Amino acid sequence: MDIEAFFEGMPFASLLGIEVTECGDGYAEGRLEMREELSWNEDELMAHGGVTFTLADTVGGAALVSLVDQPVPTIDMRIDYLSAGTGDLYAEADVVRCGSDVGTVDVEVYTVENDSETPIAPREDGEAIGTLIADARGVYKTG
Repeated sequence: MDIEAFFEGMPFASLLGIEVTECGDGYAEGRLEMREELSWNEDELMAHGGVTFTLADTVGGAALVSLVDQPVPTIDMRIDYLSAGTGDLYAEADVVRCGSDVGTVDVEVYTVENDSETPIAPREDGEAIGTLIADARGVYKTG
């Protein structure tokens, strides 16, 4: 399965502008450029919770797809919103468990202010650049 093509061809993720930037060995990264249409607030750019959730779900699924080499429908996802996403969004996902029927993935979503010159990418020490805005755990169907 061509993982990159699979996620590039996902209509809803494409509509939002989600890009899976890295995917392999049970790990995935993705980003989304924040824009006015994705904000819940007309006075200030703030990511709607559904946008943050969709990024987490998509990147979480990508991490698991990298292990099972097939689409993985979401069974359940729990997300804790910790702060408003006021800039571009970046997510990292790690597979916690990959079973024959279900898989579990932990996802963290970060924001980087739009006026920041810092790119959305992990630092060399492995820590993400930006503010942690959401913490999620997804459960996906693997078999």
